[in-house]
Amino acid sequence: MVPRYLIDFSLDKLPCVDTDVMVIGAGIAGLFTTIGASETDKVLMITKPKSLLESNTRYAQGGIAAVISDEDSPEYHRQDTLVAGAGLCDLDAVEVLVHAGPDGVKDLVGMGTQFDLENGEYALTKEGAHSQRRILHSNGDATGAEIVRALSEKTRQNKNVTIWDDHFVIDLITADGECYGAIVQKPDGTRVFVRAKATILCSGGAGQLYRYTTNPEIATGDGIAMAYRAGAVVRDVEFVQFHPTALCYPGAPRFLISEAVRGEGAVLRNIKGERFMERYDPQLELAPRDIVARAILDEMAETKSTFVYIDITHEAPEMVKHRFPNIYEFCLNYGLDLTSDWIPVAPAAHYMMGGVKTDLNGETSIKRLYACGEVSSTGVHGANRLASNSLSEAIVFGRRIVQHIRKLAPITKMPLIAEHSHQSEHPIQAIVEKRLKLQKVMLRYVGLKRNASGLEKGLDELRRQVKIYSTCLTKREEYEFANLLTLAMLTTESALLREESRGGHYREDFPDKNDNVWRKHTQLQREAGITEEPIHVV
Repeated sequence: MVPRYLIDFSLDKLPCVDTDVMVIGAGIAGLFTTIGASETDKVLMITKPKSLLESNTRYAQGGIAAVISDEDSPEYHRQDTLVAGAGLCDLDAVEVLVHAGPDGVKDLVGMGTQFDLENGEYALTKEGAHSQRRILHSNGDATGAEIVRALSEKTRQNKNVTIWDDHFVIDLITADGECYGAIVQKPDGTRVFVRAKATILCSGGAGQLYRYTTNPEIATGDGIAMAYRAGAVVRDVEFVQFHPTALCYPGAPRFLISEAVRGEGAVLRNIKGERFMERYDPQLELAPRDIVARAILDEMAETKSTFVYIDITHEAPEMVKHRFPNIYEFCLNYGLDLTSDWIPVAPAAHYMMGGVKTDLNGETSIKRLYACGEVSSTGVHGANRLASNSLSEAIVFGRRIVQHIRKLAPITKMPLIAEHSHQSEHPIQAIVEKRLKLQKVMLRYVGLKRNASGLEKGLDELRRQVKIYSTCLTKREEYEFANLLTLAMLTTESALLREESRGGHYREDFPDKNDNVWRKHTQLQREAGITEEPIHVV
């Protein structure tokens, strides 16, 4: 149903640009791996936005999780990650993360990132499901923006790095189980074949699958979709994390109200003013995100409301303004004072735990193709990402990718890749309308609560849109919709297969976790279809 390529092409008729390493995406994963790879190789970084500062990373408020305090330990971090992951974490990947995280933080500092200090030591906060204070942050609640600022500056100054912004990577070029590069569309609509000894997907997540999301407009799942078309294994995409507390106010975007606000003492109240988390979990507001998000959904249904409140008015106003300056200023723009008002919030799509399956070196099932960051499935997050582990994952596995590609031999000879032609000239109906319809389907049937009937209806509605694949695609918004449609179908198929509730995946018709049957991953591959992968249990 999903074609191998989105466009018609003949490689020998396209201009060819050679580079050692191609990095697709410019969030923390893309910037960090670019800087590392450039020490020994020429790197071409390709990014959709016109600015390196625009990525999911920029919006990361809470911080980065790493064992810094003497009171903390890798064992504590490991245990917290495994508990949040609900039995689906890869133990080896988690071990890599918790032990290498501190060195990754040192790398970021060496690249110019400035984390907040208290009395000359790193200021650490605590977030949901963490047993210790281990979250480093910058400028209070602007950690992602500070990391992107520092890494972007270092990248721009790097003579071994060429940056193509405002470009779109359409499809990966593969033959005999290896990746040789990708077809890229330039801002003027012309296309070029970029050939590289290593291609690294750092293209971020897919929040735009849903109508309400904390992600920017660019988060359209391009990397996962193009890897799937190329034949790579995609894993666990049914596990979508909805952030419990996104601003829900008329005229305002779904701005993230960081989990760190709850970490610093904020409580949740329904529209009656009642604090309610004690009815759902002993960890109260600091329970794992999936539990908090569904609790909010239940309270909204019970009180017939479209939001609940987050309340930190009992804390000192000076502390709130100092710790959360960006959230405070943003809310103030809409007439909401974080220090004196209860802030209306509701869940919104935030993070995809699954993605393109990789090994511990970040390599996918296709040789020379790597994935790093939210686009990947390293096995760290399992069924539910532990707060602030994502930035750590990007730098830890970015470093391992860099080390691995240094051992790669250059491409000396290209295999023969046949001309591709399959499309007709059918007119394309309004993409904006199609995208909104897809988002509504995902929100209604593949959201925080799911059941077989709804998933089947959703999948049927999505499959009615597949004629987009046989049309002549030329514009970025058309490629993005095709990618969203691909990932929407994969997510729905995986959610339908997994007949249990675990982490970010909740089935009303199968409300309990079933380790006897479902202690396994879901895997999708274009030629093989959907399968199950057992988990090594120690």
